[in-house]
Amino acid sequence: MSAALVVLLGGLIAGALDILFAISFAAWNGTRPVQLLQIVASGLFGKSALSGGLPMAAMGLALHFLLSLLWAGLFLAAAWLRPALAQSPYLYGLLFGVLVFFAMRLVVLPLSAFPFPVSFKPLATVLDLLSHMLLFGLPIALAVRRALAPA
Repeated sequence: MSAALVVLLGGLIAGALDILFAISFAAWNGTRPVQLLQIVASGLFGKSALSGGLPMAAMGLALHFLLSLLWAGLFLAAAWLRPALAQSPYLYGLLFGVLVFFAMRLVVLPLSAFPFPVSFKPLATVLDLLSHMLLFGLPIALAVRRALAPA
């Protein structure tokens, strides 16, 4: 497989694992999957996304996977410049997950149309951070390692 295809798959797998965690945790807190995906869409469309029904939920899902692929591409680019990232995917995948978590919470969401204040509730923060490390950063780093491995 080509490097681009491997990273595409890694980004899609990481995105799927991440959104499955988010939907599960949200459901545990009483939030329906459609509502969660509308909240994701609100980053681009603001508060109006919350009343946009299934079309806006679908847009939220599409935006989530677009961001996952962009993050995977960013890690691939970084690993091309710093091969150690691909050679130690467990360490750098976990660290990448931490970076993505904080970048999303402290940069992307505040600069977007997201209509809620960003919060760091203890349980949600710890679980979301672990999710980004294990279910997002690690699969992307493992995919990049495979993509950049000598043939």
